[in-house]
Amino acid sequence: MVWALKDVPWGEIRDGTLKPVVVLETADGAPLVRQGPYQGPYAQYNQFPPHLIDAVLSIEDRRFMDHFGIDARGIARALLRNFKAGSVVEGGSTITQQLIKLQYLDSDRTIKRKIQEVVIAVWLEWKLGKQEILTRYLNSAYLGAGATGMPAAARIYFNKDIGTLNLPESAMLAGLLRAPSQWNPIDNFQGARQRTSVVLDAMVANGKITGPEAEEVKASFAKLHPTTPTLRSGSWFADWISPQASEIAGSSPGSTTMRTTLVPHLQQIAERVVRNALDREGNAVGASQAALVAMTPDGAVVAMVGGRDYKASQFNRTVTAMRQPGSTFKLFVYYAALKAGFSLSDWVLDAPVNVNGWSPENSGGRYHGWVTLAEAFARSLNAATVRLAEKVGLDNVIAAARELGIDAPLSNTPSLALGTSEVNLLDLTSAYASVHLGKAPVRPWGIIDFQAAGQPKAFRVGSQAGPNVDLSPYQSDLLGLLQLVVERGTGRGADPGTFAAGKTGTSQNNRDAWFVGFTEPLVAGVWVGNDDDAPMNGVTGGALPARIWRDFMREAMAESALNGERSTGAMIDSQGAPQSCNISACARSYRSFRPSDCTYQPYSGGRRLCEK
Repeated sequence: MVWALKDVPWGEIRDGTLKPVVVLETADGAPLVRQGPYQGPYAQYNQFPPHLIDAVLSIEDRRFMDHFGIDARGIARALLRNFKAGSVVEGGSTITQQLIKLQYLDSDRTIKRKIQEVVIAVWLEWKLGKQEILTRYLNSAYLGAGATGMPAAARIYFNKDIGTLNLPESAMLAGLLRAPSQWNPIDNFQGARQRTSVVLDAMVANGKITGPEAEEVKASFAKLHPTTPTLRSGSWFADWISPQASEIAGSSPGSTTMRTTLVPHLQQIAERVVRNALDREGNAVGASQAALVAMTPDGAVVAMVGGRDYKASQFNRTVTAMRQPGSTFKLFVYYAALKAGFSLSDWVLDAPVNVNGWSPENSGGRYHGWVTLAEAFARSLNAATVRLAEKVGLDNVIAAARELGIDAPLSNTPSLALGTSEVNLLDLTSAYASVHLGKAPVRPWGIIDFQAAGQPKAFRVGSQAGPNVDLSPYQSDLLGLLQLVVERGTGRGADPGTFAAGKTGTSQNNRDAWFVGFTEPLVAGVWVGNDDDAPMNGVTGGALPARIWRDFMREAMAESALNGERSTGAMIDSQGAPQSCNISACARSYRSFRPSDCTYQPYSGGRRLCEK
């Protein structure tokens, strides 16, 4: 018993939830869309309608008001039924035990955890009482469709406040407790209806309603009015940053507030520009989706749009979609050439080429003979680039891509030079940020600092991996190449009327179209295409993606000037916490590391600050 119970946090269990609450804020401290499932306002015991409580107790724990946290009769009944059935068909857990599993203990099936569960259940009953236990349970149980707690489920399924639920609605919600995903009425209406009938029969058996009442309710059943909680800007960003936020919060009780790099007005501009472009041109050119990510040169992500409409699809095309980058990959070929000793004024032949039976063509089918490297890049000449890659060596091209931060698998075949190996938009944009910064690799990051509840100070997080490759010997040449593309190459449609540099990209059969580049304050990447990989009607990187990029940059820079911001990077840095905490390095080094105060437990003495 001593061994099993020595590390149980009794005080935190008594006071409330142990599950960490992550509060995400934008760069200026405003609330960002909350992490995880939708949770309604916390309801007190007297706000739950009596028939909801009767339904829950009848189906989940009929003897709840009589036992002391452990129901010996319930366990014996479950064992007998399971033995007769030859499998587990009934559990013996009480509502008190279910609450403990939900909020206080992990799900390991070990002797230690079972001892903890039994002792905590008895202790909770004595310490909190029946009403408080039931209130906590009804506020924290998951009920499907993203709803945590009965108040959230009442809103999502019926668009009602918890206190206005009628009997059939209450019975349906009570039925969801055992298997919310399986009986979610939005996805499985008939299954939910059958489960509701089981709950009503249990209420009759428990003496809470009469047989005729149950039959009347079964005939009418609950009418769904599904609703979705209003989502604020930045949902794709919140989804992307949440795993790291959860890692930082760890298992510390209470809430941890994290200030992210998202800049609300830039996020709103990005969403509006993407939506307007697809509404205006999407149908005509056969493009149904687009994605945009913007960051500062050091990788702080300030805006992220993962698709046309977050409500319709939460799939993040910025982070998760792997697509062929087309000619945007040529940056790595020319970087490898510069490292191999080529200069931008060196000549390369742009003429039909055959590499082991593969004969790539230029867009439009025209060839230009001997051209400089600068011209070949600005005009995005395929034949010249393939010849250059063969001279430089594909191994060196892959090494150049890796150096600038591309981690995706890259195929060592001649077509690699034209971007046939798939990458995601976030990593590709980060690689271009490396050129702007003059150091590589730039890793995208999204959390500026964090402060755990009860801790006196905040800790800076920032980028957890600093760039270690100096690009200064090649930076001016690479900048020159990317500027040429916008000034008089394939990217003229992206020109925002001020300094700009970037590269267009179009994959085979116009399945993917890209523009990635930067202005002085911001680096941004745009992808346009279709989720089913269907070809678009002649869309190239220099067309729709370039126009989306240009419109975003014009508005973003005009808005910054209007608001008198020094720069987005300065805004992110100026409010940073004085002390940094490298979560990744500290967690790797110390098993006892605790992110909430950035400390670890040495072999002797008190906890110490991790100074990695």
